[in-house]
Amino acid sequence: MAELGAYGGLFLSAFVAATLLPTASEAVLVALLLTNTYSVWLLLLVATVGNVLGAVVNWLLGRGIERYRDRPWFPVKPESLGRAQHWYRRHGKWTLLLSWLPVVGDPLTVVAGVMRESFGVFLVLVTMAKFGRYLVLAGVVLGLQ
Repeated sequence: MAELGAYGGLFLSAFVAATLLPTASEAVLVALLLTNTYSVWLLLLVATVGNVLGAVVNWLLGRGIERYRDRPWFPVKPESLGRAQHWYRRHGKWTLLLSWLPVVGDPLTVVAGVMRESFGVFLVLVTMAKFGRYLVLAGVVLGLQ
């Protein structure tokens, strides 16, 4: 049962970390890797799936958020949203490979939704980015042991 809790906790931390809420799933992954108790590949899979699903939530929010841009409670100034849209138009879908980055990665997945990026393209690029980050992190942690 503890094993299920560990994987579940990792999934939850990875999911929340991919939303606009500030959390760090990397710390949970590193802690679990350092126990040498769990399957490395299963940890990578769980973290990646959780993080990608969180990014999908951002993409879905982006798909519907523009209709509220003129409301007084809207959290982003129209100028800022316009700049983000212009930036995404200029640099395109390949910027989703940066979705693993702290601070800019999560808003980037929202902007991809606003810009109506194809879900298939979004899913492939974001999955590559998120898995790549966790794979490198695991390699560094396990290489230092």
